[in-house]
Amino acid sequence: MRLHFRPVGPSAAFFDLDKTVIAKSSALAFGRPFYRDGLISRRDVVKSAYAQLMFRLGGTDEQTMARTRDYLAALCKGWKVEQVQQIVAETLEELINPYVYAEAAILIGEHQAAGRDVVLVSASGDEMVRPIGALLGVTDVIATRMGIVDGRFSGEVEFYAAGARKVDGVREIAEERGYDLAECYAYSDSSSDLPLLEAVGHPSTVNPDRTLRRVALERSWPVLEFRHPVPLGRRLRERPAVPVAAAALGVGVGVAIGFAIYGRHRRTRAALA
Repeated sequence: MRLHFRPVGPSAAFFDLDKTVIAKSSALAFGRPFYRDGLISRRDVVKSAYAQLMFRLGGTDEQTMARTRDYLAALCKGWKVEQVQQIVAETLEELINPYVYAEAAILIGEHQAAGRDVVLVSASGDEMVRPIGALLGVTDVIATRMGIVDGRFSGEVEFYAAGARKVDGVREIAEERGYDLAECYAYSDSSSDLPLLEAVGHPSTVNPDRTLRRVALERSWPVLEFRHPVPLGRRLRERPAVPVAAAALGVGVGVAIGFAIYGRHRRTRAALA
């Protein structure tokens, strides 16, 4: 069994990137080559990992997002854009391709087959997200855009694609293309993307964090479990072997079990009160 999406008019499926389409942080994935080429220090590597962790743990907090944004902007200031693009192009096959979830790649293909645009939506920089999109056959991207002056990052952030700001990007592209957001889909693993999921008519969670899983259970949103990061060549050879249905079949059962457990915990707490 596979998921089927009926052909529609202008519509889109919006996919968060990290831990939804790929099994790692896209920004941190390029830390090693950035360090190797002298763009960042060892201390920067540790601080970037910490900033990413703090964002994932408390990403819905405006202060946390602002601190993360400002730190990353300062970190990138002065970098040559061409050098960053070259590093990403040279290491994409090694650092990203093996970590693309097979289930995500199939789901993206099914949305495209239904005539729906697919848009990657990520807080990572456009210079990283766009090549990852190309790897997946996705040309539409909503990502963080840094200011550029004389071929170098200026240290200013033109658009930070995180939290509620992702929705700004989604609504902008929806207005341009005539999408009815009530007919659109969105996928994410993080509670920081609740505004994104709430903005569409068909939200789904993928490998959700604890907070998002609780919200999904409360709102009867599908909960998908992606577990098979597979390189592109193998995905093409073994496409039927890891169907999205493996995740989709667990949605109804998982939600039902989740509600049962959730209800049991509530009853237990009530009995103890």
